[in-house]
Amino acid sequence: MSVVIVGGNDCMIRKYKEICQQYKCSAKVFTHMKTDLKKQIGTPDLLVLFTGTMSHKMARCAINETKGLQTKVERSHSSSASALKSILETHTGRN
Repeated sequence: MSVVIVGGNDCMIRKYKEICQQYKCSAKVFTHMKTDLKKQIGTPDLLVLFTGTMSHKMARCAINETKGLQTKVERSHSSSASALKSILETHTGRN
């Protein structure tokens, strides 16, 4: 399963990727708006939006790129490791 995480904290990028590996997911993490974010998102199976640490523009960009695809979108105000684990448990069916 491929996961794209938008938002979150810079110091947690490595931890987010490690958590995704534990759930057998490949992950891309974008904590800041980049000019080519549209091109880098791709076609993930799951899009995780950490809404507490991102701009509205960044959220709109990520959501617009996954419209029309089979991508599931999860929003979480918290950008903690436990919030990501909870989301991945729900979508991978693993506890």
